[in-house]
Amino acid sequence: MIDELHEEKLKDLEEKAVKARELVIETLVEAGSGHTAGPLGMTDIFVAFYFHILNHKPENPFWEERDRLVLSNGHICPIQYVTMAMAGYFPIAELKTLRKVNSRLQGHPHRSSLPGLETTSGPLGEGISQSIGMALAAKMDGKNHHIYCLTSDGEHQEGNTWEAMMMAPRYKLDNLCVVIDRNNIQIDGFTENVMPLEPLHDKYRAFNWHVIDVDGNNIHEFVDAVKQANSTHQQPTVIIAHTVPGKGVSFMENRFEWHGMPPDTSEVLGAPPKGEQAKKALLELKMIRETTKNQHK
Repeated sequence: MIDELHEEKLKDLEEKAVKARELVIETLVEAGSGHTAGPLGMTDIFVAFYFHILNHKPENPFWEERDRLVLSNGHICPIQYVTMAMAGYFPIAELKTLRKVNSRLQGHPHRSSLPGLETTSGPLGEGISQSIGMALAAKMDGKNHHIYCLTSDGEHQEGNTWEAMMMAPRYKLDNLCVVIDRNNIQIDGFTENVMPLEPLHDKYRAFNWHVIDVDGNNIHEFVDAVKQANSTHQQPTVIIAHTVPGKGVSFMENRFEWHGMPPDTSEVLGAPPKGEQAKKALLELKMIRETTKNQHK
């Protein structure tokens, strides 16, 4: 059962989201490589999961009754690492080891390296299938935990995704909730130019899923959608979360060029010069933090 999201808790989550975005920028700059747009866009959703939705125990990551959070598009793992560290799975200082030799924080999540990760991801399109296995196993074992699968819109260009979409309704996996990061970008451009996905909502409905469209950068709206998913019976649910890639940093928002590039490594049209990008990004996030505090006051 997910707790009610009262005003004080919402304020706390929104402030955590700003902090998480700052840590993503700092972590990527330290690594000198990695993805920026997706992690910033999905920050609100990860914060909602790790600090409000998930039934989990960071001090006991192998707790059998925990909810499972599967990250299919593993390249956005910087935000998963950041929120896991903030939640207490490992020290925040360890974020500085991202993508470094012998680090537990690899460029794509490696399950056996870091307790708290449910899967190893990298090849796109596998997460929904993996999550179906977990959901089916939970049903067979009489367990009540939920399986949440985070996936990208670009992954829906993979055939494996559509096979999984057929299977979940076949077994009426109402303990499965898939969240699509509908940010409309991928490494080569905009999804609708590379390989159109629309009408995505109608396609999932045709496969007999319960479909919810939400603003993925609105924490309250997203939490309500997950509650609705958890109260849906005899059907899996997909939440199409419309997010802004690069959210919170003006020169990154809705720019596919930042899909797989960290700050301060390249010149990008319309962005500050290399060496000034992280500084500008952190300054903008600081301003958002102050605005968030004033709004709640």
